Amino acid sequence: MLESKFNFPGQTAFYKGKVRDVYTIDDKYMAMVVSDRISAFDVVLPRPIPYKGQVLNQVAAIMLEATKDIVPNWVKAVPLPNVTIGLKCETFPVEMVVRGNLTGHAWRTYKSGKRELCGVTMPEGLKENDFFPAPIITPTTKAHEGHDEDISREEIIAQGLVSKEDYEKLEKYTLALFERGKQLAAKRGLILVDTKYEFGKIGDTIYVIDEIHTPDSSRYFYAEGYEEKQQKGEAQKQLSKEFVREWLMENGFQGKDGQTVPEMTDAFVNSVSERYIELFENITGQKFVKEDVSVADAEKKVIDTLKSL
Repeated sequence: MLESKFNFPGQTAFYKGKVRDVYTIDDKYMAMVVSDRISAFDVVLPRPIPYKGQVLNQVAAIMLEATKDIVPNWVKAVPLPNVTIGLKCETFPVEMVVRGNLTGHAWRTYKSGKRELCGVTMPEGLKENDFFPAPIITPTTKAHEGHDEDISREEIIAQGLVSKEDYEKLEKYTLALFERGKQLAAKRGLILVDTKYEFGKIGDTIYVIDEIHTPDSSRYFYAEGYEEKQQKGEAQKQLSKEFVREWLMENGFQGKDGQTVPEMTDAFVNSVSERYIELFENITGQKFVKEDVSVADAEKKVIDTLKSL
């Protein structure tokens, strides 16, 4: 599914994100359709990836169910493989990025000579992909368009984006969710390297929203061989959509002005789809079952589910 065009009874708003179509119903519920669109460097690529939406939605459902004892989550029902229905929350305008290893953006910052990221000091003497002494939280602003921006804890509170009391709760939930995510990953022979969480609020209750621990929102390493690769200075074997970013960079695209997305051939699109299915099976330990749902059937199933809530 590249995009959805539903019109639900009681629909009060519609938002089309990079990869999700979000419908607000009666200002109480949200129906999130996880499309097969794929983005990288904050750019939506021109071709969809078959079954990608199903992979992300189902991984998120499994992970939210496995962490609901830590913090309430927004999910009320998962009526279709690529659709989740849940509570409409007042969203906090920051994303809580948590890092266990010096990888990606953190490594690029470190390699440039800087030792501070989002107000957090990174210790000297680390190599790429080394573990931090303890996980660090490096939040970003939450941009509807363009790039999310790094921001510090102090700036978030000073600017009134999140109250000090709520932010302290977000930090607590973030670290607890990350620890659970690491435990779940370890059972699958994986290391949860970094991830991001989004939170919302209804009344005084904070909920974790959107997706968690998916290959789009997280980076995983294979635990087997990790130490040996670190000692030899070799690249770690990853389980994330980083391979898509790497392909784009190899073909001269990093989302910068004037750059053109390289041609996505059928072979490349199919290889990405297969990789996402591999990600699902490795992260969850479950066999992936391809499910095709017609638009008409999807709309009816969502309407029937909303009526039952």
